[in-house]
Amino acid sequence: MPLVRSQTAHGVATVTLDSPANRNALSTALIEELLAALAAATADDAVRVVVLTHTGPVFCSGADLKETAAAFGSGKPPINRLGEVLTAIWECPKPVVARLTGPARAGGLGLIAAADIAVCSLEATFAFSEVRIGVIPAVISATVLPRLSPRAAAELFLTGATFDGARAREIGLVTAAVAADQVDEAVSAFVAALVRGAPGALRGTKELLRRRKADTFRDELAAMTELSVSYFGSAEGIEGIMAFRDKRDPNWIPDGVA
Repeated sequence: MPLVRSQTAHGVATVTLDSPANRNALSTALIEELLAALAAATADDAVRVVVLTHTGPVFCSGADLKETAAAFGSGKPPINRLGEVLTAIWECPKPVVARLTGPARAGGLGLIAAADIAVCSLEATFAFSEVRIGVIPAVISATVLPRLSPRAAAELFLTGATFDGARAREIGLVTAAVAADQVDEAVSAFVAALVRGAPGALRGTKELLRRRKADTFRDELAAMTELSVSYFGSAEGIEGIMAFRDKRDPNWIPDGVA
């Protein structure tokens, strides 16, 4: 049975963690299937947005500790592959939206932080539980630390304390925390906005958000001016301006999108 399912409709690829029996733990098998699903969504020109969600009551419990224990001595626990997953989400040229209505622990928080937008239920709980089993949140820090305030990161990394959706929103781990029966509505609203963006412009904006700034203010402005001019003169830029002028949808809007 597959551990990750994927389906595409109206420009949206929904990638679902589907291993509820072990709380969607990050086993080697699940990681491999998740990487394959993300690669397929990235390569599919029909896909404009990726939604990462789950079945069962738990979004992701982190690394598969049973497999990890069995791997002692082999040097190949599943944590070895986690960085590949975080990279695939973080560097995906298409916006990635994480949707969760249940708990996330340890490595699962790395997935959430890697996404561009994350929506959780207020009832969802979170914990950087690594220190409580004698390890540290090293790999996931690459995606988590850019999201969290330093004080919140220090508190939650060191204590391993559990916190709720409202706190996750407050510290920047998630974008929105809503009642459980409003999660799908909130995700749909973000997706509806994202699919109206031009594919190249979305890709470029993701790169812009994560680029290293120039050393001086003048150099930064010069680089940004050059970049802006290139997009205004691109095929997408010209089409977008003409569509705005003609009061019509631009040609990149997926079929079936209102």
